[in-house]
Amino acid sequence: MALHSPSKGTVEPEPDGLVLVGKEDDIKKSQRITAKVNGREVVVFYHEGRFYALDSRCYHEGGPLHLGEIEDIDGQPCIICPWHKYTITLETGEGLYQGINPLEPSPTPRWQSKGEKQRIHKVTVKNKNVYVSPPDLSVSFDSDYFAEKYKNGGDLAMKK
Repeated sequence: MALHSPSKGTVEPEPDGLVLVGKEDDIKKSQRITAKVNGREVVVFYHEGRFYALDSRCYHEGGPLHLGEIEDIDGQPCIICPWHKYTITLETGEGLYQGINPLEPSPTPRWQSKGEKQRIHKVTVKNKNVYVSPPDLSVSFDSDYFAEKYKNGGDLAMKK
């Protein structure tokens, strides 16, 4: 398998439908890559011993999540979109926000969920290779709009 660069993996479908996105050691070193999975750009993160994969465009306005910072929020690793600072959990794709209960005597902001907004993808590691499962399109997510909109554009289509 040849990789074009640390940020772009080649697409090599396997018999069981998994898509090879890179070598385990390479992704561990770079901490993140983007790859095409069934025509859809996906970002794969390696964070604190685990692999995560999400649609690479933020569900809000299509921001480039592969350029975002990972932060721990209430014990959950989250990617912060570099465009508008939207917070997305790596494990579930939930959008998080800080809200208050105005009925409390001294309202304290707490992290709350907007629900699963960002499509996540299952990651499998076999024989030192990292694979991503194709998305189940029978269920829709807010990020699908931008995944489809920028399907053929890659990084060139991300200019704001």
